[in-house]
Amino acid sequence: MTDSTIQVIVFCFIIALIAFLTYLKCAGQNRHSADSNKEYFLAGGGLSWMFVAGSITLTNLSTDQLVGMNGNQMMLLAWWEFAAFFGLIILAKVFVPVYYKYNCTTTTELLEKRYNSKHIRAMIALMFLCANVLIFQPAVIYSGALFMISMFGADDIGVLPIATVFAFVGAGYAIFGGLRAVAVSDTYSGILILFLGMLIVFMSMAAIDYDFSQIPAERLTLIGDNDSPLPWHTLLTGMIFIQVFYWSTNQTITQRAMAAPSVKEAQKGIFAAAGIRLLLIPAMIVVPGIVSFQLYGDIGDAAYGRIVGDVLPSWLSGVFAAGMAAAVLSTFNSQINSSAAMYVCDLHERYINDKPNVPILSGVVTFLFVVIAIALVPVYAQADSIINLLQELWGLVSMPILSAFIVGLLFKNVDAIAAIIAVISGVLLYAYFSFVFMPLHYIHMMLFTLIFCVAVALFVNRFILGKRAELLIGKGKSVLTGAAD
Repeated sequence: MTDSTIQVIVFCFIIALIAFLTYLKCAGQNRHSADSNKEYFLAGGGLSWMFVAGSITLTNLSTDQLVGMNGNQMMLLAWWEFAAFFGLIILAKVFVPVYYKYNCTTTTELLEKRYNSKHIRAMIALMFLCANVLIFQPAVIYSGALFMISMFGADDIGVLPIATVFAFVGAGYAIFGGLRAVAVSDTYSGILILFLGMLIVFMSMAAIDYDFSQIPAERLTLIGDNDSPLPWHTLLTGMIFIQVFYWSTNQTITQRAMAAPSVKEAQKGIFAAAGIRLLLIPAMIVVPGIVSFQLYGDIGDAAYGRIVGDVLPSWLSGVFAAGMAAAVLSTFNSQINSSAAMYVCDLHERYINDKPNVPILSGVVTFLFVVIAIALVPVYAQADSIINLLQELWGLVSMPILSAFIVGLLFKNVDAIAAIIAVISGVLLYAYFSFVFMPLHYIHMMLFTLIFCVAVALFVNRFILGKRAELLIGKGKSVLTGAAD
């Protein structure tokens, strides 16, 4: 039996084992509760802290992170993970209690309840949907396919067929198992990925005898200059708000935290995910890329797959490929499930039919999202850097969306129309920065866009709609304290 045959057998066995263990954990669970939305999209509120932590970790950690971050081949990118630690703490201490207080199924439901308008909920949900379907879902399956090709030298197969397999298999978890199956498979896969990811870190360093002296200093520094992808001063402006948006308002992430039986259980899971993010992930997303620069030069997004293929023993390559495939499937099915939740809860039930058959409707829209993601894979194949492209595209919607949450949580008596105008204005402003003139680094301009949106909302509310906003902080009745407002 050849090595390649053994690798394929091991690969198939591990993928099947994760699916089987997921089935055993989810079999017999009640899928006919009175609130089918809560059961299908929030696992009936039955996720323990371990599954919350595992699902949050692996939803974010996939080949788009491992391939994209390592593709920069710079230590500097570790700051995204260090900053994520603080983003998760803010999710646990500030946003999760509010989501549970308002009994939310989606993050955008909070906006409807704060502004007393279904229209702002629908608009923000549509923006999240566009970001998921048009940006992140195709990027995940593309980067997964690219990794498999780089690792095994399977250029003759091509990116699109592999991406297609990832898309349909990943969607199967979301369609047939809902969030419960997604979170359970995430956790089992996550254990494997964390172990293998750290193994690659040490094996990469061993490949250069732990000697980084031949690597240029600019590749090893944590203080980026003005020409680097992450100048040091951006850490003082927009970085923390990017993290708050991603970890605290993004349905794909927060949906896991909202699926625990209590706030305390959710917080335990988030704290565990934050610890993993701080202690393990930074090394996994930069060290192999830096080592690959010394070994192969500047090869961009192909760096991670190539170094894994070179340093990993052949008998382990099938295991690692299965782990990476599981990460792709987990991230993709998480995004698909959250996208379906937003369409069903925020759009379909609000404007078309308030009592749909949730599993069937979710399956139909999931299939549509999968087809769109596959069709966009060739577009992402033209990108110079996946991770930089994703961050810049997020900028179009992230700060305008975050402004709606900030205004809604910190102020009372703000009309939804004012918030909607502010969000639209923010998208147009950042589009101008992105496509016409970017005066400063895009992270600086994200903070500028956030401040602009908040100011526009308050201005329109006061001087056009004639309403006086009331700041809740400091009055002993802020929604962030959990007290009534």
